Amino acid sequence: MIKVGINGYGTIGRRVADAVRLQNDMTIVGIVKTKPDYLAREASSTFNVFANNKENLKNFEDAGIKASGTVDDLLQSVDVMVDCTPEGMGEKNREIYRKNKVKGIFQGGEEANVAEQSFNAYSSYDRSVGKKFLRVVSCNTTGLARTIYPLMKKFGVESVDATLIRRATDPNDSKKGPINAIEPSLKFPSHHGPDLKTVLDIENVGTVAIKVPTTLMHVHSVSLQTKSTPSKDAIMEEWGKFNRIILVSGKSGISSTSQVMDLAREFGRKRGDLFEIAVWKESLFISGNNIRYIQAVHQESDVVPENIDAIRAIMGDADREKSITNTDNTMGIFKREL
Repeated sequence: MIKVGINGYGTIGRRVADAVRLQNDMTIVGIVKTKPDYLAREASSTFNVFANNKENLKNFEDAGIKASGTVDDLLQSVDVMVDCTPEGMGEKNREIYRKNKVKGIFQGGEEANVAEQSFNAYSSYDRSVGKKFLRVVSCNTTGLARTIYPLMKKFGVESVDATLIRRATDPNDSKKGPINAIEPSLKFPSHHGPDLKTVLDIENVGTVAIKVPTTLMHVHSVSLQTKSTPSKDAIMEEWGKFNRIILVSGKSGISSTSQVMDLAREFGRKRGDLFEIAVWKESLFISGNNIRYIQAVHQESDVVPENIDAIRAIMGDADREKSITNTDNTMGIFKREL
């Protein structure tokens, strides 16, 4: 059994912890929290909770939440730490993991150089096997890589141009905005373009990001140029081979992110998560070698299966297809078309 620790138990950390519990080849040794808040209290009924430092141990005790020690104690008992701390903390934590000879998996909010390899299960698993440090790319980059990789594999991709309409913040975060504004990224390309190139071998990638006042999902308008000329049916067939892509239709009543998230709730997933990337079938447009489509990304959960596969890869499991299949089966990610 792979012994896993989770450093940070927020939006991503709690979902990764639940996903690890579903696997038959790994186990959660403990999770690390900085504050004895409602998440720590709930987690303590399922997981061993550790404070981030000695100073905070008393805060947990005063709040009536049992802490099993500090992160330093947890590091003595794990093979790999999945770091889900706020962005910017990864580089500091990496040195702690290195000192304790523990492997580390970081999230997409960190710079790419925090790890030896950026990770996407479909496109860079093989390059990640046995590394000491991996970085699962961001929710947006994961979404782009998921749907572009099948087309790249089958038809070849010369260039990508994507507009990312981003949610302002996650549903449980009341501190961020915008509230009544649309906020464009003033840098071109946005960081998602260079990030995508860390997991896909595409030379020409352009991205722009626009933040809007919603918490539900991101929406991407993707335009790419392929090396060969595909048909709509051929593209749909390729996407259909990958469980983590779901084809949805406005004709079925799924015409916005609200309906996409309602669909996820109908799947019966905990927290109503949608691990798959939802592509609207009607949005697919082909003109010669130019392809356009629109997709939706659930920013709270799409990277969760990637973290599970990254755990196996970093621990030396070289069987990409077996890992992806195991992760999909345990997390209820199956072929669906609506």
